[in-house]
Amino acid sequence: MHATSCVAANKAAVSHRAAPPWRAVFAGLCATLVGIGLARFAYTPLLPALIDAHWFSASAATYLGAANLVGYLAGALLGGPLSARWPVRALLRGLMLATAISLLACAWPVDFAWFFGWRVVSGVAGGALMVLAAPTVLAHVTPQQRGLVSGMIFAGIGLGIAASGTLVPLLLRQGVGAAWVGLAVVSLLLTALAWNGWPSAAPVHAAGNAHAAAARPVAKGALRALTVSYALNAVGLVPHMIFLVVFVANGLGQGLAVGAQYWVVFGLGAIVGPVLSGYMADRLGFGTALRIAFGVQALALALPALGVIGHGGLIVSSVVIGAFTPGIVPLVLGRVQELLAHHPSLQKAAWSRATTGFAVFQASAAYGMSWLLGHSGGHYALLFAVGGVALVLALLTDLVAGRLHRVQ
Repeated sequence: MHATSCVAANKAAVSHRAAPPWRAVFAGLCATLVGIGLARFAYTPLLPALIDAHWFSASAATYLGAANLVGYLAGALLGGPLSARWPVRALLRGLMLATAISLLACAWPVDFAWFFGWRVVSGVAGGALMVLAAPTVLAHVTPQQRGLVSGMIFAGIGLGIAASGTLVPLLLRQGVGAAWVGLAVVSLLLTALAWNGWPSAAPVHAAGNAHAAAARPVAKGALRALTVSYALNAVGLVPHMIFLVVFVANGLGQGLAVGAQYWVVFGLGAIVGPVLSGYMADRLGFGTALRIAFGVQALALALPALGVIGHGGLIVSSVVIGAFTPGIVPLVLGRVQELLAHHPSLQKAAWSRATTGFAVFQASAAYGMSWLLGHSGGHYALLFAVGGVALVLALLTDLVAGRLHRVQ
């Protein structure tokens, strides 16, 4: 009787300490907004301003943009080990604070090394937040709600993309340094809002899953295929994510103003994409939703690749790829959790590997397509074709792996 009352008291205490689910979801959204949305995507509209203000040369500013990707790779690899050494709640708070500090430090162009170092810091924090934030929140969510909840968390990336086309130009009216300060203030505010939202208690269902782990083999082949498909998807996103504005402005000769309008369309798709893909996954399952995503993206890239670049066709293509730029993330994370449903202790490491593969292929594709564009005489359609082929390969990899997994 005494033991029963102690257990009940402990459960009540845990329930009291745990943050309400909506607060945890909001904290996750703030983390992706700060770590990826602002720290990475806000640099795109800041890039020409850095050059015009003579802070850095054009080539140096480009390398500084790559610094965030280098840090992101490191952060994706370090997220798991860091969470094993420190309480994840304190770690998530520290990572968001580090991002805000890195943005503030960029308000003073001391020299190239100073700026590069702080851009690496923002990348490390962003990569670790990407690996840790969503799984921390989803561990406290029922499986039936994980698609929609993860979509809401990763909607922060889309909000950051949209902010990069609206907030940053407004901040730049006060100068480049003031723009960095403004981004830092916004990040600090979001960090404060998320501070007490992170879950502090272990999920009650974790222990129950541990007993099934020994009886269920790990689907290693399916996990490897998922990592490859996710990495190939990263290649498919690069043509729009990096070259959309310059394609419209220079490739189609419509000017930067029109190119910026398509970037806004891309950003609008990025806001709703994660929520819609998460909702689709809850209804159809993550595996089916993921295959639909690969196919739809391939079709969207085929439009500009085949020259279907009228106003309507380019809007459709921009919206779809914009939606899945962040929208593919909750689908892959959910699929990892499906494949490792009986091995919860392995989920974080598998998600870290998938995130690392995505980052490697994305950075490699960005540099490779830049080289291809220069050596093809500005043939933008070729970039979209490469992206489309990568997504077809992602779909085929997933389909073949699915069949082999069912046979096994």
